[in-house]
Amino acid sequence: MQPILHPSKLQAWLSAPELVIIDARGGPDARDRYQQGHIAGALFVDLETELSAKKQDPAQGGRHPLPEPQAFGRTLQQLGITPSSTIVVYDDKYGANAAARFWWMMKAIRHQEVYVLDGGYQPNSWEGILVETGEVKRKPASMLYQVTNWQLPKVNLSDVEQASQQSISIIIDVREAYRYRGEGEPFDLVAGHIPGAVNLPYLDNLDSAGFFKSADELRRHFVNVIKEHGSKPVIVHCGSGVTACHTLLAMEEAGITGASLYVGSWSEWSRNEKPIAISTKQ
Repeated sequence: MQPILHPSKLQAWLSAPELVIIDARGGPDARDRYQQGHIAGALFVDLETELSAKKQDPAQGGRHPLPEPQAFGRTLQQLGITPSSTIVVYDDKYGANAAARFWWMMKAIRHQEVYVLDGGYQPNSWEGILVETGEVKRKPASMLYQVTNWQLPKVNLSDVEQASQQSISIIIDVREAYRYRGEGEPFDLVAGHIPGAVNLPYLDNLDSAGFFKSADELRRHFVNVIKEHGSKPVIVHCGSGVTACHTLLAMEEAGITGASLYVGSWSEWSRNEKPIAISTKQ
């Protein structure tokens, strides 16, 4: 089954005993927004404390480095998630807050049944899906979810340095075009982009209503870019390793697998003082 789930299909799943719905919206007021309205039964997951292991200096791993796999296993246990759970995750930014990041993390531990709700949190457009306020109490699983390592491709700063210098990979930057061009930077210290990177803003994965484009449209989009740049291995990054997963999700929907996530992304790259670190030209 494709990893992107239309809301109409979720309605038929709501009574499934193994279903776990995750609300993964991000931002400083994410929990407040969750408490003001979420899908009935959805459990809140905190990007800052549960899906990341933040360090004092973002130059070491970026603003949202991955937690240790074992720590993520403990988070899953607290959420009541087991290897047999069916998981549907959403956020309120079309999957780009942390829903796609949670999806990537689950796929990276080889969890089978995990889906991102297409369109995200749009209760006014749903039929038959109840919304509630407040906090849903977590019921931990009886057993720890055993996680030993991340099993999807990811790269580090030195890997991306080599790819940039030697043009041995296609580096895809999914940030908005103005950030890529160096015209402004709302989150990190320096504007610009990694030399040699190609800009494919994550919003291009969506149609005008905020739903993912069809698998065929996405496939044509990515295949054309890959062919144009020599059919090399693909590295995907964003600002801090979260929104990049939106494009990795879109690629999976299109049947394109094997691309690597640069978790540190621009937040790590731009903080390291290297002669090749900053480029505001294509």
